[in-house]
Amino acid sequence: MSNMFCFQCQQTAGNKGCVRTGVCGKQPTTANLQDELVYELIRLAEAAKEKRSDLSDRLIPDGLFTTLTNVNFDDSAIKKLMGRIIDERRRLGGNDDSKVIRLFEGETDIVSLRSTLLFGMKGMAAYAHHAMQLGYVDDEVIAWFYKGLCALNCTHTVEEWLSLIMEFGRINYKCMELLDKANTETFGHPGPTRVNVDVKKGPFIVVSGHDLKDLHQLLEQTKDKGINIYTHGEMLPAHAYPELKKYSHLVGNFGTAWQSQQKEFESIPAPILFTTNCLMPPRKSYVDRVYTTSVVGFDGLFHIDEDKDGKKDFTPLINQSLALGGYEHDRSMSGINGGHMLTTGFAHKTILSNAEKIIDLIKNEKIKHIFLVGGCDGAHPGRNYYTEFVKQTPMDSLVLTLACGKYRFNDLDLGEIDGLPRILDMGQCNDAYSAIKVALALADAFGCNINELPLTLVLSWYEQKAVCILLTLFALGVKNMYLGPTMPAFLSETVTKVLVDTYGLRPITDSEQDLDAILCIRK
Repeated sequence: MSNMFCFQCQQTAGNKGCVRTGVCGKQPTTANLQDELVYELIRLAEAAKEKRSDLSDRLIPDGLFTTLTNVNFDDSAIKKLMGRIIDERRRLGGNDDSKVIRLFEGETDIVSLRSTLLFGMKGMAAYAHHAMQLGYVDDEVIAWFYKGLCALNCTHTVEEWLSLIMEFGRINYKCMELLDKANTETFGHPGPTRVNVDVKKGPFIVVSGHDLKDLHQLLEQTKDKGINIYTHGEMLPAHAYPELKKYSHLVGNFGTAWQSQQKEFESIPAPILFTTNCLMPPRKSYVDRVYTTSVVGFDGLFHIDEDKDGKKDFTPLINQSLALGGYEHDRSMSGINGGHMLTTGFAHKTILSNAEKIIDLIKNEKIKHIFLVGGCDGAHPGRNYYTEFVKQTPMDSLVLTLACGKYRFNDLDLGEIDGLPRILDMGQCNDAYSAIKVALALADAFGCNINELPLTLVLSWYEQKAVCILLTLFALGVKNMYLGPTMPAFLSETVTKVLVDTYGLRPITDSEQDLDAILCIRK
């Protein structure tokens, strides 16, 4: 008998499912607790759908976010959260013995569709959580969590499941729009910014994850203390926000994407704060200096809670940073391809402010194609595909990118087109809304639909936020996307065929072969 079953991420064992220990490091007890947490969320949603409370509105997205890949490995924290969910369900009149369908049991295609919807909702929960942290809530988005969770516990035809999934994709677009509004109204619109990857001597703190509010609070608490702050992984785009970049001690980016953290954090003389995923089990050489906050957790790590007003006290990190002292000398570091500077901040406002120029360049055939090459990074050996793909893109093409997959190539210098850098980093995976908004604006300018633009999406995926973005793209009618490094294990052959036949979804093959096919079609 299997001790666990999990196939929600790209690196799941054998591209079938983790059954003994998660490739991510998740133990069977944790995996089973997370499944039980989802079942309790379904029970809460059924009890509260007609009489929602402020607490249930918060517990549901936070609970789903807790089960995202590489977020929470702490059994005690999961049990504590589950207890709060059960208490609220009972308060709302829900029964302890209400039955819940075993999500991953049953007919293959139904399990596939049910899992697709669940994993998409887990991704949207992350976006809703970040927006809530900044005080932004959309009632339609929150209401859909209740609808979706209740739908998981019902019987549907294949057609009904597909309809639900497309409806979810449209709701997730609203959620991404909400998060963009929350971030930009709070911290300003990102602008093009150069970020150094070298590390200065002296005390420092590394901040990983996605949460801009956490970073802002840490910056405010460390100013004038002689401590430098470095972003890591998906936090890199924070440098582009005016209200964050004004802090002079936000000085650079440490390391590359999440899957390299165990090597890059080896014996690091500084504390590391994980605000969201992607946390990997820390090694002994640095485990004593890793801190978690929000829904992130790992047994034995110091967790920073917030008070009733949403404030967090980062004194433990500050004191440890000063005690460790950082590096004795400036330390030269580089990206995967040897570069020492990264550029970020090309979100929708920046690109659309150059829309007229980009349109003219397309009309004059100085830009013949635009590629969106982005998504999650990971340790799968096939991911060098994205580096090779970008290196081979023609000089008369632009490469838009976002999320941590960009670390495969974001330190490359691919030149410019009339002063416009060929690689344009649009931000985190949380900023996928920017890419969609730009694509829709260009389609409007040319009087066509997205699929008629000289635009191709070449996506990498790892976890559930990538799933919800993909479902949103399907819901918007985007076709002929390339996806890798593997197709999701939770997509059955039948469901995959539906997506291939309906949306032209294509698994990546060889970078040169795929690029030739794309450019040949456009000719």
